[in-house]
Amino acid sequence: MGNPDIRRLDREIRETTKKLEALRRGERWPLNGRERRAMARALAAGSYRYARGRDTSGAEEQMDAAGSAAEMRLTAELTALHGERQRLITEAARAKAAKKSSGWW
Repeated sequence: MGNPDIRRLDREIRETTKKLEALRRGERWPLNGRERRAMARALAAGSYRYARGRDTSGAEEQMDAAGSAAEMRLTAELTALHGERQRLITEAARAKAAKKSSGWW
């Protein structure tokens, strides 16, 4: 597999897998800006409500929703990367077969 595009995709697949695993462990570094803002907003709202002695379940649900949205985004990215990798491998195999069949022997 000397194709540089396949190697690039392999690297992106590894990075996305690391991000997904980190997110499932509860780490927040894989979040994008929009998801980080949603988490910060929910945390601030929950802190405010906690300081006032009120129920914080709404803020907790918002944080859970932001985390699950990020997980879905990373899973979709990973699926797309695997599909693209498979397409490139199939293309390379077809090109190799066509090159072999067009020879003298």
